Amino acid sequence: MLAAFIISAILLVIGVLILGFRIFFIPNGEFPNIHIGGSQALKSKGVHCATTQDREAQKKNVKRYTNADMMEEISKKF
Repeated sequence: MLAAFIISAILLVIGVLILGFRIFFIPNGEFPNIHIGGSQALKSKGVHCATTQDREAQKKNVKRYTNADMMEEISKKF
């Protein structure tokens, strides 16, 4: 039982060291940016994350809706 625990702990430590290699062993290391906004290829094509695209679309929208406007529009449908 104790041997299984020790082996598991050693494997866990090895796994953490492998996953955090760039953080622990490289000066000024950081995790790689795998977000859509961090990809140069997608940036060159004008592709952004959904949140950024939504924000840009809302800026283009001329009319700003308030809660009262939305409630009025919903009540018209029912």
